[in-house]
Amino acid sequence: MKRGNNITLIGMPGAGKSTIGVVLAKRLGYRFVDTDLLIQEQEGRLLKEIIAEDGLEGFKTIENQVNADLKADRSVIAPGGSVIYCEEAMEHLKTLGPVVYLRVSYEELASRLGDLVDRGVALKEGQGLKELMEERGVQYERYADYTIDEEGLTPGRIAAVLEKKLKKAE
Repeated sequence: MKRGNNITLIGMPGAGKSTIGVVLAKRLGYRFVDTDLLIQEQEGRLLKEIIAEDGLEGFKTIENQVNADLKADRSVIAPGGSVIYCEEAMEHLKTLGPVVYLRVSYEELASRLGDLVDRGVALKEGQGLKELMEERGVQYERYADYTIDEEGLTPGRIAAVLEKKLKKAE
């Protein structure tokens, strides 16, 4: 089966999926799709409201459905960081094209992120950023076709490195 011509960026909230995604989409002449915005649009609520009202499981059900139903062509897709808990969604995203894990250090991430709850991050009761990173890191690695280490790189540089890797793989 031939894979689609899209690129999906996965990683922690604050890893730069949207920022890098927009830069990469412009470089490639692709569309940019932020699936968190699609979720909010479909539900008519902010992510933090969905999590508060429906709980983590309710949110994951919606997130899985939106990502699993996504139709895309020549797009850079930036799903929410918790999409890796949604097996059906991840299997679908992998059929759309390569999946790239944007890996960022704990220190860098802690400095970028403000209030995790306000940001709409899917956290278990009592879970902190470090525990969340450890739990998700394994899943990001599992689904990634490519991993980009962001250490010391600007969004533009990351997009350039990624573009080069993808062209090489064609």
